[in-house]
Amino acid sequence: MAQNFRRYIARNTGTSPAILFTADSYDTVIGIRCANVHASSTANVDVYINDGSNDYYLIKNAPIPAGGSLELVDGGAKFVVDTGDILKVVSSVASSIDTWVSVVDAIST
Repeated sequence: MAQNFRRYIARNTGTSPAILFTADSYDTVIGIRCANVHASSTANVDVYINDGSNDYYLIKNAPIPAGGSLELVDGGAKFVVDTGDILKVVSSVASSIDTWVSVVDAIST
């Protein structure tokens, strides 16, 4: 069976949470990278999933130096999200974080 790979991106995320994607089935997140594109400030980043009621943090208040990046899902790690789960990112510094997410869509029915 063919796999449906998807990518979701958020550019220049700042102090208001950006929605990276909303799961429409059982999906597997296979990669998340956050890059600090700000010229001079370290940005503290939160990446979390909201299930409609609660926020579940994948990382909270993680410092990323200017010009640096943080790989949140690596080394073969992955996690499954369910229909309606929303993946979000927010930064402590305005217009500072680019995020790239790789997902395998609809892994089962």
